[in-house]
Amino acid sequence: MPRHMSDERKHAAVEQFAQVADDAGLSLTHLALAFAVNHPAVTSRDPRPRTLPQLDDLLAGAETRLDDDVLDRIDETVAPGADVGPIDVSYVPPSLTDPKLRRRG
Repeated sequence: MPRHMSDERKHAAVEQFAQVADDAGLSLTHLALAFAVNHPAVTSRDPRPRTLPQLDDLLAGAETRLDDDVLDRIDETVAPGADVGPIDVSYVPPSLTDPKLRRRG
């Protein structure tokens, strides 16, 4: 397995994302949901809560928006498109290759 996709790398990324969330005053679930809403390359947002408390948490964070500093820190933690499965490599959306397109207008 390539080094960038190892469990160790994923664990480190989650820890970094948790720090970004903490610094922004958010829970990790709110950061993740807000990222999916804010990033134009994310085309599906399906968090699938399994319990009512999980649903309540997601609904509480539904209006969360991330500023450019937080989005930049996310991009620094895991570069856009860095963990794409081999089946998806044939198409790389422009929003992954052009930093100016990584923000919703």
